Amino acid sequence: MSSTELPLVPPATVLPKVAPVRVGEGERLRSVRLPGITLTVRSRPPAREGLPPALFVHGLGGSSQNWSALMEQLEGDVDGEALDLPGFGDSPPPDDGNYSVTAHARAVIRLLDASGRGAVHLFGNSLGGAVSTRVAAVRPDLVRTLTLVSPALPEIRVQRSAVPTGLLALPGVTALFTRYSKGWTAEQRVRGVTALCYGDPERVSPEGFQHAVEEMERRLQLPYFWDALTRSARGLVNAYTLGGQHALWRQAERVLAPTLLVYGGRDQLVGFRMAQKAARAFRDSRLLTLPEAGHVAMMEYPETVAGAFREFAVDNGASDGSVGSVGGSERRDGSAGASGEGNPGDGADAATASGDGADTTTVGS
Repeated sequence: MSSTELPLVPPATVLPKVAPVRVGEGERLRSVRLPGITLTVRSRPPAREGLPPALFVHGLGGSSQNWSALMEQLEGDVDGEALDLPGFGDSPPPDDGNYSVTAHARAVIRLLDASGRGAVHLFGNSLGGAVSTRVAAVRPDLVRTLTLVSPALPEIRVQRSAVPTGLLALPGVTALFTRYSKGWTAEQRVRGVTALCYGDPERVSPEGFQHAVEEMERRLQLPYFWDALTRSARGLVNAYTLGGQHALWRQAERVLAPTLLVYGGRDQLVGFRMAQKAARAFRDSRLLTLPEAGHVAMMEYPETVAGAFREFAVDNGASDGSVGSVGGSERRDGSAGASGEGNPGDGADAATASGDGADTTTVGS
């Protein structure tokens, strides 16, 4: 092992105790032990029995908390669970130290197989979007619909603002960055992440910002925090280089599940120009573009994303008669749409067009 590489962390059984992870009102956490991994799963009890199951997969450096706002919006529509990928959130590192996209996808598949809940509405953001694409391609029996928010699929021309994140995959870069940023406070780090991931950082409430600071302070105490981040970034970059049947765009073409694609016009990590390519790659897709959103539209505009999902699920007959019955709009004419209810400043007027074989919706100006 090179001296510039991060060492493997000790087994989870000897990791130090840190502050407990935050659990929002109405949420529950449970730990699920599976072969080679232990996953923390965040759930929100559904409004009633019999709602279809959903699983939410976060992005690089994120956690299940990234989905709390959307899960709350959809509690009357799905029986939602969000996992912390191995090494993130409250989940300890995987036993084998493997953070590749394939390993993360394997963790999702093992959780779905073990849950016995059947095919789910699968949601993924960023790295979680790449992971969910792979899951949907190799295990179509587990996926009822696929919703991808700024999925991290390969780009030939990467935005300049995304380069520093990609550099984490290079040996030695993380060690240099940790030394350089040693004196940064958790608040400074959160402001940097928010500026990078949000189209408008002002949409983060003071309470939400404080919760993020507390979570950052907790993560920085974990001896495997930088290791998990670095190796997952490296795993994502490595996935971009794969060809043949393992290529992510090739797997996107194999996805059978109806797919809702959500892209933000101010995304600094996933190019907005990739939206149309994704709409062409996924055979049965609908595209929602949010010009004012950044990389985490489900956090910035949860009402809008929830409304779009309801209409998408109803139009694709994937609702079991329940999705779309609570909140939002319920359109059955096959056209695309999005609900902007209660979203200040989101430009809720939705313009709908059709192109490249996919329904396309733009919300906002």
